[in-house]
Amino acid sequence: MRVGAYIDGYNLYYGGRDRCGKGLAGWRWLDVKKLIDGLVTAHASTWPGATVERVIFCTARIDAVTNPSGAADQDVYLKALVKAGAVTHIEYGNYVARVKFAPLAVRDPGSQRPRLVDADWPVKIQDNAGQPVPGAHFMVSYLHQEEKGTDVNVAVHLLRDALLGQVDAAVVVSNDSDLRMAVQEARLHVPVGTVNPRSQYTAGDLRGRPTDGVGSHWWSTLTASDFTANQLPDPVGSYTRPAGW
Repeated sequence: MRVGAYIDGYNLYYGGRDRCGKGLAGWRWLDVKKLIDGLVTAHASTWPGATVERVIFCTARIDAVTNPSGAADQDVYLKALVKAGAVTHIEYGNYVARVKFAPLAVRDPGSQRPRLVDADWPVKIQDNAGQPVPGAHFMVSYLHQEEKGTDVNVAVHLLRDALLGQVDAAVVVSNDSDLRMAVQEARLHVPVGTVNPRSQYTAGDLRGRPTDGVGSHWWSTLTASDFTANQLPDPVGSYTRPAGW
């Protein structure tokens, strides 16, 4: 059974940060091939004789202007993945940085939902006549950074390989509900293992039944040890694990 793995790099990264801690070292230098091998082995009773033959890593390059150190560390990691043979192919989306505008808000202590900040002491708002403006809100401009296209790239590679017969089974590493239709369609053609990197429940749109489509599907959720136990060697050729990783 030939297995292809399709990885949402940013979803995986934030899952590791969630599980292991943003400020802690020892989890970022992740060997994704080793991780997938372990997951497939853990489900050997469902997929007997399975071997991982394709690892498609979908990500976007960090903006070097707004985050030069992050971009440099990411570049080293991506080159190390290729050098180590931990990926078959890296598919790049886009990393977008732009200025956005929104009302100032805080987290409501009771519901934990956003609550708009009203103009009140120690800061009030007056009109040109010096009269208070009741119910006024503060508007702020802020730097908004996001990756674009990763979910689409995961979906395209998954469906293309499944429909062209390039794989006999697929592992999808993401908890992005935008992949709902792609995963559902893939289950009609090949068994799919759906891996949630995050601590939240698996997105409802990515759930299903083991018997859907061709059947033999499974679901898994990563733990902190999945990250820390599957690290690349250091160094990988001339590429050294960045400080703090």
